[in-house]
This record gives sequence, C-alpha cells and structure tokens, in this order.
Amino acid sequence: MILGHRQLSRIRVPDLIHLSEGRARRWENGRVKGDYQDLVDEISALLGAPATLENRDFRLIAFGAHDSDDDQAMDPVRTRSILTRQSTAAVRSWFEGFGIARADGPVHIPAAPEAGVFRGRICLPVRNRGIVHGYVWLLDREPGPGPAELAAAMEVAERIGVLLAEEARAGADLSREFLAVLTSGRGWQQDMAVAALRAALGPDGDGLHAVVCVTPWAGEAPASVPGAAAVCVVPRRGGGAADGAGGVGAGGAGARALAVLLRLRSTDALAPALAAVARLLPRTSEPGSAGRSATAGVADPVRALVELPAAWEQAVAAARAAHAQPGLGPVARWSQIGPYRLLATLAADPVDDPAARALLGPAHRELARTAEVFLDCAGQAGRAAAALGIHRQTLYYRLGRVEQLTGLDLDAGEDRLLLHMALKAARLS
Repeated sequence: MILGHRQLSRIRVPDLIHLSEGRARRWENGRVKGDYQDLVDEISALLGAPATLENRDFRLIAFGAHDSDDDQAMDPVRTRSILTRQSTAAVRSWFEGFGIARADGPVHIPAAPEAGVFRGRICLPVRNRGIVHGYVWLLDREPGPGPAELAAAMEVAERIGVLLAEEARAGADLSREFLAVLTSGRGWQQDMAVAALRAALGPDGDGLHAVVCVTPWAGEAPASVPGAAAVCVVPRRGGGAADGAGGVGAGGAGARALAVLLRLRSTDALAPALAAVARLLPRTSEPGSAGRSATAGVADPVRALVELPAAWEQAVAAARAAHAQPGLGPVARWSQIGPYRLLATLAADPVDDPAARALLGPAHRELARTAEVFLDCAGQAGRAAAALGIHRQTLYYRLGRVEQLTGLDLDAGEDRLLLHMALKAARLS
C-alpha cells in the first residue's frame, strides 16, 4: 500500500497505533520464535539427513545438526552457507540451473567436486500459492529416501512456505506506518507515527535496523525484500510528500524513491543486506529518466526507531552521492561517501554561486573538469596533469582561464574551498 501525504493526514494516528498493535499481536501469536528451526529438525528426522533452510535469495534461516563422524557432511558449500549465512552467486546460479525455482517437488542434484559440492543434494522447494519463498537442502545418500518420506517432508516444507509468506506480507503491510515515520515531519505527529511503527514491529522494534533509499523508483513497492521489516514508496516532492529529504532522490528533487527498513543482526552484518538491495536496482525505471541509472544509499545502522527520519536523510544523501560519483555506487553507504555527507545535505536546487556560474555552463565543461581534478589532487599540479593526461603547461593555462572566469584566486585556500564545493555540489543537482 502506498499513501501520499494527503492520505496520511486523513488517518487518525491513534487508529494507526491500534491497527499496528493488533497486527503485531496476530503475528506474534501466529509465529513463535524457533518455528523454522523446529520444522527443519522435523524434516531432518523424517529423512534421516541434516537439513538446511534458506530463503529464495540463498540466505540461511535454519539448519539441522550433522553427524560429526561424517567428514563429507560438511562440504565447502554447506560450510560456507552455515558460517556466513549465505551462498555465493556462483553457487546460487549453479543450483538454479537445475530448475529449483520452478519445481513443485523434490529435485535431485548430483555431486560436483570441481564446484566444491562433494555430496549430491535433494532440494525441497518451499512454496506458497505458487510462489517460491525458499529451499530446504539435504545431503543425498544411498539408499535415498523413498517417495513416502519425501512426500511427508514436502508437507513440512509447505508449512514453512506459509510462515515465510506471512513474514513477507507482514513487512509489506507496514508500508503505511513506515511511510508515516519518514514523511510526518517533526513534533507530536512524528512521535505518534514512531509509536505506531513500534507497535507494528513488536519485539523486532528494539532491534538493529538500517534504512535504504533506492531511486529513481517507478511502480509499486516489491511484495517483499529479503531481510526487510518494511518497504514503501516515498512520493516525489510536490506529489504529496512532506518537504525535506522525503521527496529527493539521487537524480535531484522530484524523483520517487523506494524506502527499505532492513533488519540487521549486528553492525558488521550489512553485506547480505547490501546484496539484497543491489538486486533491486535492475528493476528501477523512472519514466523520462533516460541516461539516469538507479542508485541506492544505505544509512548507518540505528537501534532507536525515532532515529529513522535522520537515517532516511542519510540514505537519500548516499543515493544522491552514488549518482553524482559513480565510483561510490551503485550502492553507497553513508559512512563511505566522504565530503558528500555534507554536500548532499544542501538544497537540491542547481548551484548558482556567482563565482562558479560561468564555469558551470555547458561551454566550459573541460575547464570545470580540469579545476575539479586539480582540487581533488590537493592543488598538486604534477598529479593533476597526470590524471588529466595533459602537459603541466596546459594545466597552468587552463587554471588561468578558470581564475579569469570565476574571479577566484586558486592560491587562496578559501577560494579553492568555495570552487571545490560548487563543483561537487553541481554533481548532485
């Protein structure tokens, strides 16, 4: 569900909190912590082999104990999955080549020692209403499980599919609460919006989260994002979003953005979250944005939900920086965008400083690039000339032209700072 600012204004916040509390109670009553592990253990017992449950993006959810006397029970693929809680892209591609994403019954996959798979696998697709939500993996053996045993295991896999589908829907259902927190502004309205989201998240509300901005974004929010607690589409500025960062995307003001609230286990566990975000980028397509590729920004992790609006501003700034400086992206973290942490918080309107106005015109793009590279190289002429691939005398000539156009003295620190800021900020416009 995607709501604009006007729609949000018609929602009574106490009603939103009441709805969120009811949703949280239903979710907690329907899913007890450890359900996934119990179901995986049940499959392991049915088939007499250690089972592993991964979501459809091959991120580990639960695994059964293995026989420590069987050295081959822990081949490199299974070991990596358990230790890093995810599989590599190469492993994923190899397994998906056997049609597991389309299968509705057990799939036998042979061993491939050259790929690190020393034992054959049995894959039980975890589906719900025709949609694959994950996979249960078992090490194959001789003699393998019979049809009756596999049928019983598939029934358990279907129960897992119900849980995974409910979890995905729960995240999507929080779009209203999440959007309200990001767009309600400061004061009591934001306090009430945060309270509603906290009630909806239940115990997960006290956990560690990271906010992600993907922009430009066209269409509806995805049905689910692996590891996400909530997703919503933030309208463009002027299209119903509150003033501020809410409607500013990587391409400047006016771009719609996808906001994702990711659950984290620790501040060091961002890699799987970043991989999930990166998979969203190819599906972005904003009408009229030819030549503008989608980028994503990831804020520093936060534990207090009241910090989400500030984290959203960080995520937006990081996405804008990734668009301005391709070397940072396409997925940029706020902590790693350097000076853009300050520059991206400036107004998104085009830079119009009188000193830099002429230099930033289309007729002087080469001079502007020369000045930016020179300033990036801390004013070291030799480095700048080498980076530009020109003779040092050519560099001096161009810098002289820059001084004539801007009226700035590139030997003066404050003038250098002003020009450097203007050139970098222009990239964000």
